[in-house]
Amino acid sequence: MYDIIPDIHGQSGKLNALLARLGWHQGPSGWTNDEPNREIVFLGDFIDRGPDNTGVLKTVRDLMDAGKAHAVMGNHELNAIHFHTPDAETGLPLRKHSEKNLNQHASFLAEFPLEDTRTTETINWMKSLPLFLEFGSFRAVHACWDDRVIEALSGLAPEGVLSEEQLQAAARKGDALFDFVETTAKGPEVRLPEGYSFTDKGGVKRKDIRVKWWNADATTWREIATSVPDLSELPESSLPSDVSASVYPHTAKPVFFGHYWLTGRPELQAPKALCLDYSAGTDGPLVAYRLDAMASQIDLANLLPHPG
Repeated sequence: MYDIIPDIHGQSGKLNALLARLGWHQGPSGWTNDEPNREIVFLGDFIDRGPDNTGVLKTVRDLMDAGKAHAVMGNHELNAIHFHTPDAETGLPLRKHSEKNLNQHASFLAEFPLEDTRTTETINWMKSLPLFLEFGSFRAVHACWDDRVIEALSGLAPEGVLSEEQLQAAARKGDALFDFVETTAKGPEVRLPEGYSFTDKGGVKRKDIRVKWWNADATTWREIATSVPDLSELPESSLPSDVSASVYPHTAKPVFFGHYWLTGRPELQAPKALCLDYSAGTDGPLVAYRLDAMASQIDLANLLPHPG
């Protein structure tokens, strides 16, 4: 039996409160649960935004070291790795130290300064995290499970863990590994047909759209698009076969993911797909799903806090 916990973003208070509600206790002998056969699956994004990155990382790592938890890499861990790692060819950071990136990474940097010994050790731990996990009856990923991408990654990186060389390649646009890792950790984007674009909420014209990769019922661009303010800007035509082939099938195992900063009442994204990220990094709740490993369906009654 598993407790599945999404993006924490440095909010140790929310994490500690949720663990207590889930029946987890830390005593002299380590972490235990009221139900001895329970384990935790963390969906990544442990850092940035919140006030206590150190506390979150310590709790997560203690649980993992005790054999009580598993975790996947989120895009914020991937970004941190690239921010703190020099390019083997140029010596410059793999992720630029631009004003935008510094602001995004500010709360982590306040606790884990550049080139600090503790920072290096923490980044090395992040490098050990897999991009995806597959259990007997369910799957876990940070942003997107695309069977074709996961199959490719599995062939390149055993158990989804990238090597140092692969982490370098994953930072370079144009490399196939860059596309695989971006899709899995940050979600897929698809180029619109020639002649089409849309205006995002910031007023910027864009030719690539984020897609609802979980929506196996989508047949048109307007049905599969997400984060497009005016869907009438998109073509009414049917999706090309390569886009249709990348959506998550209803016949697959249940998949749990975070990343998308949802709000409102929790809901299923698809019969076999559930996003658990309800903006805990800011003012939203930290939501968990209590999974019986024998269950083949997702039941919103197993959410904590309960949507009611």
